[in-house]
Amino acid sequence: MSRRLTRAGDAVDGHHEPARVALMRLAMAQISSGDDPSANLHLVESAVADAAGRGAELVVFPEATMCRFGVPLGPHAQPVDGPWASAVSDIARAAGVAVVVGMFTPADDGRVRNTVLVAGADGKRSSYDKIHLYDAFGFAESATVEAGTAPVVARIGDVAVGIATCYDIRFPSLFTTLADAGAQLIVVPASWGAGEGKVHQWQVLATARALDATTYVAAVGQASPPDPEVAAAAAPTGVGHSQLTDPFGTVVAAYDGTPQVGVHDIDLGTVRRAQETLAVLANQRDITPPI
Repeated sequence: MSRRLTRAGDAVDGHHEPARVALMRLAMAQISSGDDPSANLHLVESAVADAAGRGAELVVFPEATMCRFGVPLGPHAQPVDGPWASAVSDIARAAGVAVVVGMFTPADDGRVRNTVLVAGADGKRSSYDKIHLYDAFGFAESATVEAGTAPVVARIGDVAVGIATCYDIRFPSLFTTLADAGAQLIVVPASWGAGEGKVHQWQVLATARALDATTYVAAVGQASPPDPEVAAAAAPTGVGHSQLTDPFGTVVAAYDGTPQVGVHDIDLGTVRRAQETLAVLANQRDITPPI
């Protein structure tokens, strides 16, 4: 099966064998961002310093780390070579770690793009624009956000890392596309909406996507907002419950709703074992719709 997608900014074709790397130390930074990008940058800097001090090679932050949902996003949007992203890149380079963080970039039609910035320890940057917009549960993300079109696999050291964002987690084909292109780990920055059954759905989806893709899935959400008014808003401002799941569907780490930074060693050899044992990528077939 042949796919076309962006790998750290470059178009590639075909199936890619995963790199053979034994271990990666991953940090998941479950923060609660506010509506001030400068203050949120301090949260990033503090969490990166904490994670780097514990030997992390990659720190994953939630969607909307630059600015929370529920406020106008246009005034805060900046390009990936703008000052906010440059500051994140400086933090990553100074700490010697890669950083994945949610931000907003300007779209051509006056809306914004819901963007995930990948800032490497070497100063290089790539980005992913959220493909599936959250037009569900009474919220219309597409009213202010333009959808992306291209899946992305970024190279972090010797590890191929696929990128998805929040509502993307409900769409299995994106995850199998990323895995088919060689992703060993798929990160899912999110700002999950609260509501009855929503935490359970998040947990089930994170597990299911790891099994679909036979990769690790690091689903990193905004913590539950400390301000009750923000938490009660219609906008998806976070419920916490970040989760790291291995390629066999085992939950390696599950957080509660509070802000925290966790550091976890993942065995990337498990990806190859899962893909040989479960073989769902090798066994998938193109299916013709019924007449």
